[in-house]
Formats: sequence, C-alpha cells, structure tokens
Amino acid sequence: MEFLTSPLSGIRIIKCPVFHDDRGYFLESFNRKQWEEAGLPYEFVQDNQSLSNKGVIRGLHFQRKPHAQGKLVRVSSGKAIDVMLDLRPDSPTFCKHFSIELDATSGVMVWIPAGFAHGFEALEDNTVFNYKVTAYYDSKSEAGIRFDDPELNINWMTRNPLVSQKDKLLPTLREWLSASGSDRL
Repeated sequence: MEFLTSPLSGIRIIKCPVFHDDRGYFLESFNRKQWEEAGLPYEFVQDNQSLSNKGVIRGLHFQRKPHAQGKLVRVSSGKAIDVMLDLRPDSPTFCKHFSIELDATSGVMVWIPAGFAHGFEALEDNTVFNYKVTAYYDSKSEAGIRFDDPELNINWMTRNPLVSQKDKLLPTLREWLSASGSDRL
C-alpha cells in the first residue's frame, strides 16, 4: 500500500496494488501492520455499505463529538466522486473541501479523520460505496452540511441529482458555523 497526502490536512489517499489476470483482479484493502507503520488508526468498529445509482448524491454527513467517526472509504462497484469538507476549527484547511474520483478497479481508497463532513456522487448505476468507521453510528450525533451550498461551489457532475429529503434540509456551512458559535468562513 502507498499512503499519499492530499490538499487537506489529515486526509490520506491510499493506493492498493491491484493484481489483474484473465480471471479479474485481486487487491488487499486493509493491512493493520501497514496502517500502523503509516501512523494511521486501525481500530475500526463498524463497516457500512451503500448502493446508489447514477446521479445520487449522499451527504455531506458527519457525527458530532463524542461519536465523531474517522472513515476509510472505497468504491467496490461502479464509480463515484468523493468529497471531504474540513470542519476542524484548529486545522490549517478549516472550511476547505477536496474531491477525488474513486472506482472499483483502481485500488484507491481515502482515509478521512474525524472532524470532516463527507459525501459522494454516484457516477454509474449500481455504485457500491464501502465505509470502515472508527466509532459506532449514533443518531443523536448525526449532522451535515448542504451538498449544494453555493459558497462551497462543489463541482458535482450531475445537474439534477437524486438527494434524500433529509439531505435537502441540511444547513449551509455558514448556517452551521453560526449555529455552532463560529464565525470563521
């Protein structure tokens, strides 16, 4: 595994070697020893998986402390644009976002530390998105930022996305910052 940095503080892009042959491919998606050597947490407590068709946008979601989650994300079928938004007030990349294309065969995954909002857009039908998380889901800690916040200007590919009603009601980043007592934007 190759552990690369990203434009956002703390985000790591992980490239897994992919071994192709006439049967298909094989990749190792987690290796505790290599994670320890890279200085990343390896205590995952829950695995999640979602299935989305082309044009679905999920997010930008996060859990508040004390149930904040670090996430290892990858696509195991299809293709997606993955988006991370830094919500850590002391971070040098606070309120900045980053996106990367993930697909089933490249072997690319992303480590997202706790304190980031996260979302993705499915670029193909039957896109399967996998998450390994460091804290259990807690409905009372659930929060999010609107996917279409004009100040964020995220470059989603779909012009008419399918979005849950719950995600349509999320606050903008500015509204969330104001409600949380911060004026930094």
